[in-house]
Amino acid sequence: MMTAGTYALRDSTTMLRRNLRRLQRYPSLTVMLIGLPVVFLLLFVYVFGGTLGSGIDGAGGGRAEYANYITPGILLLTIASTAQGTAIGIAMDMTEGIINRFRTMAIHRPAVLTGHVLGSLIQSLLSLAVVVGAALLIGFRPTATPVEWVAAWGVLTGIALAVTWLSVALGLLAKSVETASNLPMPLILLPFLGSGFVPTESMPTAMRWFAEYQPFTAIMETLRGLLLGTAIGSDGIVAVVWCAAVTAGAYVWAKALYDRDPSA
Repeated sequence: MMTAGTYALRDSTTMLRRNLRRLQRYPSLTVMLIGLPVVFLLLFVYVFGGTLGSGIDGAGGGRAEYANYITPGILLLTIASTAQGTAIGIAMDMTEGIINRFRTMAIHRPAVLTGHVLGSLIQSLLSLAVVVGAALLIGFRPTATPVEWVAAWGVLTGIALAVTWLSVALGLLAKSVETASNLPMPLILLPFLGSGFVPTESMPTAMRWFAEYQPFTAIMETLRGLLLGTAIGSDGIVAVVWCAAVTAGAYVWAKALYDRDPSA
């Protein structure tokens, strides 16, 4: 006899399989989500790296040092880019009527959202692996031990999960697919408005205050510490707290939006 947990696992697996097949059906979306961060990586390293790299900590390292500095920011940009695809997928389900169909079937209700989240998380992690490979090819030289790599991957998984749940909520909030494609766009700006591409010390006072206290900065500094041996300080704890808080808040928000009366 199947228990409630078994039903939930079975239905979540089915929904995950559905979303993975959607990714296979629209490979151009995955290519675009991976291509954008890689293009930014090549642009900043080869076009701006010679100038910007010379100003990183006053070391005058040029492109090689800038490739090391910018990679954590590009990894966060990769995660933020996948949010758009997740929100679009959710909005398509909501506007095309398939969710109403699921509501009439004997399906574990949260399984629909769980399938989207797990599918998007897998897509994010695969995209991150490709971007790390591209960064290594153009000069990224991490000094991390295997344990530090595992910790860094854990941090990336945590923020990917947080961003995925947030994008699910945004997709549920949107009234159309077009709106869903625009709502996650501010997430892509956060690496730029933080320490992703230049140190926050170089920014004007008001911008510097925002950059130092927004969540992506603590996460990027934690990744730099793990991968490149720079000081982490309290950023590690702040990064974990941000990941947990955003995940919990976005999950509650997404569940409330999904459970609302469709006729409201």
